[in-house]
Amino acid sequence: MRRTRARGQRGAAVVDFVLVLVVLIPLFLGILQVALVLHVRNTLTDAASEGARYAATLDRPIGSGAARTREQIAGALAARFARGVSAHAATVGGAPGVEVDVTAEVPPLGLWGPAVPLHLSGHAVEEQAP
Repeated sequence: MRRTRARGQRGAAVVDFVLVLVVLIPLFLGILQVALVLHVRNTLTDAASEGARYAATLDRPIGSGAARTREQIAGALAARFARGVSAHAATVGGAPGVEVDVTAEVPPLGLWGPAVPLHLSGHAVEEQAP
């Protein structure tokens, strides 16, 4: 009797393995996508803030903030994320300042497909001469 039961179970482990993988692979890829988007978002936010602080220093043009942001993004991620960078004068907490805007799209798992659009900005108050 045991032999007939053992023969009836032959190949069941493979079927179970496939059924588990059908659930686990999309779950793993989803978690990986969220991690990628969060990494890119945090890096772009940091680069925009750094560019705004750089442009807000005394005797620097506002455009230097956009250039600094592009350098930061290209060094940390890739130059394709630095295409939508702009800087302009803004009011920050009632004081004159600089705002650097970054617009980018993060493709699924960094490859292809419908992208996740990101729009981020960094602000800094301009330095005033004493």
